[in-house]
Parts: sequence; structure tokens; C-alpha cells
Amino acid sequence: MKRIVVVGTSGSGKTTLARKLAERCGCPHVELDALHWEPGWQEAPPDVFRERLIAALAGDAWVADGNYQKVRDLIWPRADTLLWLDYPLTVVLCRIFRRTVSRIFTREMLWGTNQEHLGALFRRDSILLWVLRTYRRRQREYRVLFEGAPYPHLTMIRLRSPRETDRWLAALTRPDYR
Repeated sequence: MKRIVVVGTSGSGKTTLARKLAERCGCPHVELDALHWEPGWQEAPPDVFRERLIAALAGDAWVADGNYQKVRDLIWPRADTLLWLDYPLTVVLCRIFRRTVSRIFTREMLWGTNQEHLGALFRRDSILLWVLRTYRRRQREYRVLFEGAPYPHLTMIRLRSPRETDRWLAALTRPDYR
């Protein structure tokens, strides 16, 4: 595993897992959200996003996280491993709620100058509603990708719970793993 992609619905823990993996592997962590979002929650223009991503993936080893289908053609062909965090909706909703509330109260800065605000929890573009709208679609999409194997060179690993992910990650540190 030298070039790893971590996917899953929003709030599943992609960035947290990718950060841990990058640290263990001693390689860069490429967070797609950080390359995608501009100040004021504006999306980077597609060509700018793609250029940033090409530069970030230039090395021989990296761990990337994110679900951006519009740049999948840049990531997946270069990757050797795909991790799918396929957690139950209840787990994801609890995580996203806790994470969002924590970010609101700590005023955590996201990708430069963006912050989450309490009012954003109740708007039509709320992250909670986004998860509810996209959860089933993501499951169907990744199930098809895993079963159809349009990227036969990828080692595909489906992790169905945080506990299973923790066990898998712990196994990486065993001397007999490699």
C-alpha cells in the first residue's frame, strides 16, 4: 500500500483515518476538501481543483480522502488501495452531529477561512441534510464499483464499522502484516 484512497459518506471518518494512515506510512495526506474549498465556502474552479490535486498526487506515496467524483479519474488510476468506510447511517449521523457542534463551539477553522455556524445546521444545505440525501446513493455507487471492479488494479477493502476499522488499522502495525 503506497497510494491509498479513503472513501465513504460525509462524516464516516475518512479524513481521520487517512491522517492516521499517512502518519503510519510516512507519506503525505491529501485531503480533497482542503483542495476544493475556497474562502467563504466557495468551490474552487474545476481546473484549479484539478491542478491542485495533480500537484498533491505527484509523489510515489500518499493517502487521499474524499468522494469527489469529478476528480476520480486523477486519483483512482494512480491508487493501489481503496478503503470504503461503509458505516450504518446512525453511526454517521451521530458522528456528523458531534463533529459539527464541536466545530461550531470551538470555532475551528476549516480549509483556510471557513467555519461552521449554528444556523447552518438548520438550512437546506446543512451537512446533516446532505448526509441524509446522499447516504443511500453513496452506498449504491460504491457497492457497484466494488462488485463491478472497473479498477481491477485496486485492492478494495470495505470496512463496515468503526470497530472493524480500528482492528484493521491495528493489524497494520503488526510485524507480520507486510
